Amino acid sequence: MHQKIIADIRAGNYAPIYFLHGEESFFIDEIVKVAENEILSESEKAFNQIIMYGKDVDFKQVVDTARQFPMMAERRLVIVKEAQSLKTLTQLESYIKKPSPQTILILAHKHKKLDGRTSFAKAIKKHAIVAEFKKIYDNKVPAWIKDYVKDRKYTITNEATAILAEYVGADLGKLSNELEKLMVKEKADKDISYDDVIERVGISREYNVFELRKAMAQKNYTKCLSIARYFGDNPKANPIQMVIPSIYGFFSQLFVAKMNSGLPDQQLARAIGVNPFFVKEFKEAARIYSLPEIKKSFSTIKRADLYSKGIGSRRAASKDILQDLIFSLAYNK
Repeated sequence: MHQKIIADIRAGNYAPIYFLHGEESFFIDEIVKVAENEILSESEKAFNQIIMYGKDVDFKQVVDTARQFPMMAERRLVIVKEAQSLKTLTQLESYIKKPSPQTILILAHKHKKLDGRTSFAKAIKKHAIVAEFKKIYDNKVPAWIKDYVKDRKYTITNEATAILAEYVGADLGKLSNELEKLMVKEKADKDISYDDVIERVGISREYNVFELRKAMAQKNYTKCLSIARYFGDNPKANPIQMVIPSIYGFFSQLFVAKMNSGLPDQQLARAIGVNPFFVKEFKEAARIYSLPEIKKSFSTIKRADLYSKGIGSRRAASKDILQDLIFSLAYNK
């Protein structure tokens, strides 16, 4: 949806009102950035491009600004950033129903969706371009990375994609920043490699969540414990709030692989939610882990997650919690 809106803006197919909302702010920011840079020429912006912030204005200021006539230009552009902080947002309803034909109004309502039950929401849906952007699921992040890179005429290896997805997670803003840095360094005809990511994103080559998952897949708990100790000694770079969900994600995928071991590789990859490149690793892990071991791991991980939040344990140091978790997984306790 955000690509269509951007394409329409670049083609000059404007709507009088855009209402952009939802938990994923990356797409909202992308649309706003294109609108700021491309709707008006540099000479037109001085008098006709107005940026407002929801916490600093009320509906009347927005309406008064949007109803002004453009100066030495065909149109005005009014952008309300952080529109979720505009306390009188719903009082824009009368303007929404009858907007100025000379103004493009963009309401960037970030971090949450609009309550669709209100009369304001119904007016928005009827008279504006409305786009809701949801947070993407973790298992969709690798595909998003591939598409982002491909759109910019670059390529990226499966391993590089996996380590970025594990290390950064579903924070698309941070992911895009890391990818842009990588693409600046590489030529468009060269794959962004695992080594590139390790070197330029600042991830330890031996001690990262990707290597932890690989060691778990091989039941190499000696290496797992070594990585856990490193994480405990470097908690800012490897927060336990990131590590425990990654371990849970591995065992969740392993459970699916175990229960569907008879599927062809392509179907198994879709079931697990991974690139086919990693199916062999999961098939091998499913062979060496028993189903009771996998099931037991979930309660073990849940206990560690509670401890990390200070629930049920007096010893809440991240290093101790991680090491105890790895030890418990290794000995199925």
